[in-house]
Amino acid sequence: MKNIVLVAIIFIVGGNGFSQKIISPQTHAWVMYTGNHKLTDRWGIHTEYQWRRADGFNDWQQSLLRLGVDYYTKQNTQMTLGYGWIRSYQYGDQPIAHNNNEHRIWEQYIMKNKIARVDIQHRYRLEQRFIENWVKNTDGTFDKDGFLFRQRIRYRFLATVPLSRKELKDNTLFLAVYDEPFLGFGKGIGKNILDQNRLYGAIGWRFNKNVNVQLGYLNQYIVKTDGIKAERNHTLQIGVTYNLDFTKQ
Repeated sequence: MKNIVLVAIIFIVGGNGFSQKIISPQTHAWVMYTGNHKLTDRWGIHTEYQWRRADGFNDWQQSLLRLGVDYYTKQNTQMTLGYGWIRSYQYGDQPIAHNNNEHRIWEQYIMKNKIARVDIQHRYRLEQRFIENWVKNTDGTFDKDGFLFRQRIRYRFLATVPLSRKELKDNTLFLAVYDEPFLGFGKGIGKNILDQNRLYGAIGWRFNKNVNVQLGYLNQYIVKTDGIKAERNHTLQIGVTYNLDFTKQ
């Protein structure tokens, strides 16, 4: 019930973000690797890299590297504290003023449960973002002027449905769908609370509990800080999950 209320609040508060008048549609492609590697029954390491491309595979959109320390509880939940390095590039009809680097601290809490044959995951994430600030000079050049500090909260509801078997076991075809709104808070969030929303659907193949691949479509809606411009990015997404369990060695 709490999760349903949270989702409702997020969409009510962020609903204004979907009424933007200047929306730029674009076609992107992301190739992603994710791995959670258990060192003990309680501790592990999160590794992740995303190769994000704009205009199909032609140009850079972002390069994202994410690392973290995982803690597994006895209640089928997981907590992570991590660091991310993100390189953002100029692309599309509404480009950023200058390519920039972002250093990000993030905290995450994951809850899992099952409804009939559907595996459900609730992921809550906080982000503290340090984004390079570039100032344009009168001659058209740019100077770096420190970092902008921004904060964001994210909630992802993920449902995974086995297709070729009754249960999600080894060698199973599955369907994965999720929705994830991003909300900014604190100073400097601009004219909009809703930062972006991601709606995703994919077909995947689970080789075993540690390895799967997914091919899907991501609808990424990004609201710019002026509260007027927005992007609607239609994104091909290729994902590989490869976990290592060192407790079994």
